[in-house]
Amino acid sequence: MHRTLSLHTSLASALLLVIAAPALAGKSEAKQDDQALMRSAMSAAPAKVAAGATLVAMQADGSMRTLRSGSNGFTCMPDNPATPGPDPMCMDANALAWAHAWIGHTTPAQGKIGFMYMLEGGTDASNTDPYATRPTAGNHWVKTGPHVMIVGADPAFYALYPRDADPDTSVPYVMWPDTPYEHLMIPVK
Repeated sequence: MHRTLSLHTSLASALLLVIAAPALAGKSEAKQDDQALMRSAMSAAPAKVAAGATLVAMQADGSMRTLRSGSNGFTCMPDNPATPGPDPMCMDANALAWAHAWIGHTTPAQGKIGFMYMLEGGTDASNTDPYATRPTAGNHWVKTGPHVMIVGADPAFYALYPRDADPDTSVPYVMWPDTPYEHLMIPVK
């Protein structure tokens, strides 16, 4: 009887491994994917900022999933595989609120200055239309390299910087001028 129970236990264990292996592999892949997402998110900011930041990833439904909780008030997001080029970003609480307003097509709070890192550069974008998804003859597409951004400042602040539709992206300039989402782009090397 003991030998039969042992055989059944062994068979059950083997069957469980055969059935569970794909699910376990999926969990392993998910963990690897999360590790890749976290590396991408952390590449957006200086190492000391990224080390203490909350890391989140956008889900297909637009919700955010926390990959790791942080303690320094910054939130970093990984590269978006749906867009060409790198675009991981890391932002403080005010910049995160500004980004939520932009994504939600609402007016961001003015006077709540936020700071955002994009040290891997950004996906090419229109410099005049915050919601353009591809270049057209009139939307002034720009290519951005590594940069930081100041968002949420009073419009008078932005008036101090170039506001050209086709800016020199090697110097600070205002992106999306004369929209509620105008912000200062500051290239870094």
